[in-house]
Amino acid sequence: MNTRRALLAMIGLLTLSASVHAETAKEFPTRPIRVIVPFTSGSGSDTSARYYGEQMGRTLGQPVVVENRPGANGLIGIQALKNAPADGYTVLLASNSPMSVNPIVMKNLPYDPLKDLKPVSGLSRNMNVFLVPEKSPIKTVADLVAHAKDRGKPLAVGTYSAGYQLAAAWFANLAGLQFVNVPYKGQAQIMTDVIGGQLDMAVVDLGGAITLLKEGKIRAVAVTGETRHRDFPNVPTIKESGYPDYAQYSWVSFYVRAGTPDDITDKLATAVQTALKSPESDAFLATKGGDPMPYPPKEMRQFQEREMARFRKVAAAAGIKPE
Repeated sequence: MNTRRALLAMIGLLTLSASVHAETAKEFPTRPIRVIVPFTSGSGSDTSARYYGEQMGRTLGQPVVVENRPGANGLIGIQALKNAPADGYTVLLASNSPMSVNPIVMKNLPYDPLKDLKPVSGLSRNMNVFLVPEKSPIKTVADLVAHAKDRGKPLAVGTYSAGYQLAAAWFANLAGLQFVNVPYKGQAQIMTDVIGGQLDMAVVDLGGAITLLKEGKIRAVAVTGETRHRDFPNVPTIKESGYPDYAQYSWVSFYVRAGTPDDITDKLATAVQTALKSPESDAFLATKGGDPMPYPPKEMRQFQEREMARFRKVAAAAGIKPE
């Protein structure tokens, strides 16, 4: 009898817990939401997090606070998410680097991007750009290759995540060049060092470089898309410059911790999807030179898995092994 009573009491508690959870999900959110950005302020990822975070907050009726946690190829930001409760109140702005590239180029990764994180929504994608100082003798991809081979030592190339490092290494392998990777925590400092001539070249997100390019403070040698960028029709692609297999995009998306209830994840996703379908979102992306990537959770996961397979092939072609 005591065992039966105990079982009935346990069932009652589980039922009560489920009803409280359902009520909580219905009312979510009741306090501010935190968005973690694993890059420095001013990067393309950061501006996307701030814009879409604000739009998401408006729809949900709660403020969104952006917290920059740069460093270690995104590991610091991801660890901050893993340390937070799986309740939807902490969201990670993630890019292709920590979600699809780190597992391929880093040994002993302290997280599993498919098991530890749960997609909320894709946001946008943008092509990369190869940049040089405005006074650099390098004006074309052919100039870049010739200069790198003639100078007798590797070019110093600035990147700020594994994705950009892989993009640079892939091109170096195709062109038979040697680059020395100079890692940064974010794009803003790279731009400063390109302007100042401390770097020979940088491979970065085009969105974070548009203003400086239009001001003539830096020079675009080439973009990494399948076609030329609409805002820079005179800048060729790597693909058309003699490397037909080369095309590279960076993308950003929102994630929560694995274990976050599906109904809460779906509520976040719906808010983001609403923002992505607005004319204001189109205008925002136009300023950043990006394209929308409005994948809901399931489609975002499938896309991420395809990207991991693609980057695995790129790493193999570039001779890159996990370090």
